Amino acid sequence: MTKYDVLTIGNAIVDIIARCNDSFLAENGIIKGAMNLINADRAELLYSRMGPAVEASGGSAGNTAAGVASLGGRAAYFGKIANDQLGEIFTHDIRAQGVHFQTKPLDSHPPTARSMIFVTEDGERSMNTYLGACVELGPDDVEAEVVAQSKVTYFEGYLWDPPRAKDAIREAARIAHANGRETAMTLSDSFCVHRYRDEFLELMRSGTVDIVFANKQEALALYETEDFNLALTMLAKDCKLAAVTLSEEGSVVVRGTECVRVGASAIEQVVDTTGAGDLYAAGFLFGYTTGRSLEDCSKLGNMAAGIVIGQIGPRPMVSLASAAKEAALL
Repeated sequence: MTKYDVLTIGNAIVDIIARCNDSFLAENGIIKGAMNLINADRAELLYSRMGPAVEASGGSAGNTAAGVASLGGRAAYFGKIANDQLGEIFTHDIRAQGVHFQTKPLDSHPPTARSMIFVTEDGERSMNTYLGACVELGPDDVEAEVVAQSKVTYFEGYLWDPPRAKDAIREAARIAHANGRETAMTLSDSFCVHRYRDEFLELMRSGTVDIVFANKQEALALYETEDFNLALTMLAKDCKLAAVTLSEEGSVVVRGTECVRVGASAIEQVVDTTGAGDLYAAGFLFGYTTGRSLEDCSKLGNMAAGIVIGQIGPRPMVSLASAAKEAALL
């Protein structure tokens, strides 16, 4: 028996979200639609220039854990915070979702990570992230018993930015496979893929990672091609299972010679795309770890993503389990 369906590992970040226009991005040198790593001084500058903002616990893998829990799954999370106000916010929020979170906080600097997220009128988000305490996540933070008792251990590609996290991920993958479990990763964003392309491919081809999540742009970047069908073919070759989101076109899943395409869920309005890929992974992994078909896994992922982009903030404000029941997915 397993204690958890999904364990996620990631950068523990509090999101500070504000609306802006495209000219604000240009004036402040912000790359639209990307996750930009910044230092403490840049974080202070951008914060001072932000309009009215909403604070919400985020971090890619943390959002995924929250989504799994909202669907009724058993979720756990590893991520490094500091013993400060933002750290308390993050801890409260993820535990309130029903997620196991016991990573020991730092007692001193650097402070808990924060990401200034600027949302433009088209719903696109541009993230400016100061990693802070996240860079201290290391092998000592891997709770071996939690990994051993999780069906899937999932981590975010963003973890390849702080160096000690790589060792933590490899240790978690070793424990997972030694206990007959599976591992998964999200490629996070195309800029992240460009930085670590060779390492990501090695993780897949060596079997360190079994399941890969990506969006179309990330998949194309991984194989340095404009041919999406070629990228899908390569993904099917390089890992056991891959799920690729296609924005308004839904998603496609490949496993060996199997290919499953599912259309997007109907939504009234795109408000904020923050967390869309994270919640797709949550829905898919909940379905996967509870024995559902790839088609149903994709439908759950599309539904969860559709709900989160209709609101401000990266974690669902409604019960995903209730929404899935209404959609006859549970």
